[in-house]
Amino acid sequence: MRPVERGPTPLNSDGTTKRYAKYANARRDLIARLGEYCSYCGMHLDSSLAVEHIQPKKHYPHLELQWGNYLLACTNCNSTKLDKNPPLDSILWPHLDNTFRAFKYDVAGVVKVAPGLSLALKIKAQATIKLTGLDKKPNKQDASDRRWLNRREAWQDANAAKADLLIADSPAMRRSIIRGAKAQGYWSIWMTVFSDDTDMLARLLDTTNFVGTAPACFDAQGATVARVGGQV
Repeated sequence: MRPVERGPTPLNSDGTTKRYAKYANARRDLIARLGEYCSYCGMHLDSSLAVEHIQPKKHYPHLELQWGNYLLACTNCNSTKLDKNPPLDSILWPHLDNTFRAFKYDVAGVVKVAPGLSLALKIKAQATIKLTGLDKKPNKQDASDRRWLNRREAWQDANAAKADLLIADSPAMRRSIIRGAKAQGYWSIWMTVFSDDTDMLARLLDTTNFVGTAPACFDAQGATVARVGGQV
């Protein structure tokens, strides 16, 4: 899960703070800050990407129009999270924590709790997976939730790109790989596959490529560091 920096409430052209008459109106500003990616699963979407309420508006109607309560979510993450209302500090949030440290991605497209976390953080990481349905796999009758299959495909594509790079390494090839990663999404998988290539990590962490990535969550070599003020 990509750690993101949403930033403060956007401003109008006259310098005043923006107010949203409808929460859906914040979508353009959120995409400008975070890119066209689900804040939870990392899927790239150019149309059905929803403004997601961190604290559900059903329980917190006074936060319905508040920028600080917004992220972006795909249909599957949004509908799974729905109106669930866990305590904020029982979940690891991409805008508050270094969520890339908390989860492990494998070749099968499975999201698991990262090893090495404390027991308390493991519990919170697992709760985050459950809250957003990142442990779901499509069944034979209903393939509407394809996140798992998409992650597996992203892993295969990232590995193929890495193999191509070994054959013909060049700046142009590396730029091409980044373009593919941007188009497909699932940033965490690309980061995992290229974990031993500091140049590719730098490109994946470059906010001109993936806008909204929180740079303070990584050191100069692309290794994760604890997020200041976060739980992990």
